[in-house]
Amino acid sequence: MKPATAASALKVQAALGPGYQVVEFDAGTRTAAEAAAAIGCKDAEIAKSLIFRAEPSGRAVLAIVSGDKRVDERKLGAIVGERIVRADADFVREKTGFAIGGVPPLGCAEPLTTLIDESLSAFATIWAAAGTPNAVFRLTPADLLRLTGGTQAAIAR
Repeated sequence: MKPATAASALKVQAALGPGYQVVEFDAGTRTAAEAAAAIGCKDAEIAKSLIFRAEPSGRAVLAIVSGDKRVDERKLGAIVGERIVRADADFVREKTGFAIGGVPPLGCAEPLTTLIDESLSAFATIWAAAGTPNAVFRLTPADLLRLTGGTQAAIAR
């Protein structure tokens, strides 16, 4: 683990401010399992940022769930009020400015509708992606809600 140097990770660091530290690993942290192994925590302590497309509006929806859970697209759609579909890599890059596997919960290219699964509140600290497939940062669930302006909801299966 070392301080962030990649441009995308530094962009996330700037969005976070000095109270947080983005770190990079030599090994990838693209998946929750990879991130947990690199950090030395449980998969559940990884806050996965997943982008979906709402239809028919085409707006991006950011769903943040625990690393050991999956998003329930029906629950997500019911909250958003539109049908939810998985976003492809081009849509994710366009709406967030980041590639899949490194999408952070904040600092995206445009404002996103953000929903955070309530299961993350069970942990004292969690880890989130920080702009690259090998960069992460640590925060509390309360920090995640505050920093993203997201809404906590039951969106996991």
